[in-house]
Amino acid sequence: MRKLKIYLDTTIPSYVFNSHVPDKQMAAKKLFEYIDQERFEAYISAAVMREILNTKDKDLRNQIILLVKTLKVLEVSSECIGLAEEYIKRDIIPRENIDDAIHIACASIYEIDFLISYNFEHIVKIKTIDNVQAVNLLLGYRSPRIIIPEEVIDV
Repeated sequence: MRKLKIYLDTTIPSYVFNSHVPDKQMAAKKLFEYIDQERFEAYISAAVMREILNTKDKDLRNQIILLVKTLKVLEVSSECIGLAEEYIKRDIIPRENIDDAIHIACASIYEIDFLISYNFEHIVKIKTIDNVQAVNLLLGYRSPRIIIPEEVIDV
């Protein structure tokens, strides 16, 4: 049986180290346990790596880098950038949050089953989910299901 392909945006590895929100921290840690047990085929993109490398706290940055080192890193291709620009052009994601659009575009282009995020401002919200599905259908792309970690782990 084929393993589900999951894409983690930057919020997920970050929450592993965020003790200020213990329920989300526990769910993020559990998701990484599942990844370590090879229950999923887990991906991040070069955009996630860039965001991680921009983390100002050096110790936190190093911890996150160690955490994601075994994940497959997807290239942010020109096709990904083009689809991200389409989301921006259609007012789904604001231009100043282009990396959020790139996360969704990469998950779409690479036919990922689930995009997992705690970004409730731009990614995990009904308006985004519905509009991304419409644009992807129109342009011939498969849409990932956009979810939070709790939806794929046994909580």
